[in-house]
Amino acid sequence: MHAHMKPLLDDPPQFSEEAEADDPPSHVLPKRRDEIALEVCECLIDMASALFSVSSKELRRPGRTSQPVARVRQIAMYVANVELRLTMSDIGRGFGRDRTTVVHACQIIEDLRDNPEFDSVVHMFEQIAAAAFRNRLGI
Repeated sequence: MHAHMKPLLDDPPQFSEEAEADDPPSHVLPKRRDEIALEVCECLIDMASALFSVSSKELRRPGRTSQPVARVRQIAMYVANVELRLTMSDIGRGFGRDRTTVVHACQIIEDLRDNPEFDSVVHMFEQIAAAAFRNRLGI
């Protein structure tokens, strides 16, 4: 090495022969918040589909859908915001909807929760979602 050139690293990295089984490879970047939000929304859609016996394809369909399908989607969006604390914009992207549609969905579900039966259904979905994502999202 020439006298005027400094080494790039003062201490070269030490590579261990033993890597922990749970450690991701060093070249794998952690997921970004928006990627995590998209995955969470995908999971919520699948959970809502199973719980409410509505086609996940229908829940993902762009544009207007029947009122029962829209209501299930609104519940899932509401839970994503209130229970899982995702932003309205992230939820909109995750559900293929505009942020203002998510705002409207949350307002509708909040109003419908005055009905005790409806409230118990939403509460059950909140509990399931919280249990499913507690460790992943640190809720």
